[in-house]
Amino acid sequence: MTNPDRGAAMAMRWFGRRTRVPDIAEVPGGRLVDLPGRGRTYVVDIPGPAGAPTLVLLHATACTGYLTWFPALDALAERFRVIVFDQRWHGRGIRSPRFSVEDCADDVVAVLDAVGVERAICAGYSLGGVVGLLAAHRHPDRVSGLVLCATPYRFQEKLRERAFHLTFGALADAFGPYAFQRAELYHERLPELPDHTWPPGRLERWALAEFRSTSGWALAQVIAEVGRFDSTPWLADLKMPTAVVITTRDRAIPVYRQLEMATLIPGATIHLVKGGHASCVLAADRFVPVLLDACAAVAARVASGKPATGE
Repeated sequence: MTNPDRGAAMAMRWFGRRTRVPDIAEVPGGRLVDLPGRGRTYVVDIPGPAGAPTLVLLHATACTGYLTWFPALDALAERFRVIVFDQRWHGRGIRSPRFSVEDCADDVVAVLDAVGVERAICAGYSLGGVVGLLAAHRHPDRVSGLVLCATPYRFQEKLRERAFHLTFGALADAFGPYAFQRAELYHERLPELPDHTWPPGRLERWALAEFRSTSGWALAQVIAEVGRFDSTPWLADLKMPTAVVITTRDRAIPVYRQLEMATLIPGATIHLVKGGHASCVLAADRFVPVLLDACAAVAARVASGKPATGE
């Protein structure tokens, strides 16, 4: 049987060879922030230009905020105040006995409160897109716009999806409390604050450390919970300007489902990236320019005050 750490290290070495992202020397530092009544999470707040709109970045499953978004931070910070944080059960995010997407959506607003922001555009990747959708649905007065990247609006349409998520759901129900205990022990062994510096040429070591900061015990419950998500009943009710970034070679989130979501959200614009589900990093040279265009399009519509339909 293959050693999991060895396999992950091999994947990160492949990542280091294949990625076309410049090997920068460091990324902006953050801090651990207490969210009253909720817990503590790791937040990065990059100020951007004076008076810039605020952009909250929501990361993918099994990642941290940095691991999903670091290739785009410099470019985004030229136009926006950028806020990145680790979501529940990921990295240094909030620990709770159970994982729920609803809690994640409410965490977005709690982070905005903590950093003194009234309204923000939410940009989410995969799981982050799901959280962004639900945050917009539950708190439309706080989410001014949406950028949804490689995002599903529902699961379990096909038999294999139902079987996959039902299996993870059963495991999560059976081992949820044990998973939480293991995740807590794992979390306690992490450094108080991450070291976001690395010597030249060792980007993969940092990426591996970020990847391993989320417990595999936690991921089973996360996947099971996300598999139950279905925004179909209320997707058409979203009124904020929205851009959908579609990863056209995605094998995790079918392209047709991403397109369906774009057609169901009133006035959503479509932006195409020729890449797979890890395009945010492994095809960053193609993904980041499209992301910038999508964020700029939403920000312009928010600033204009036009309704989502563009009328």
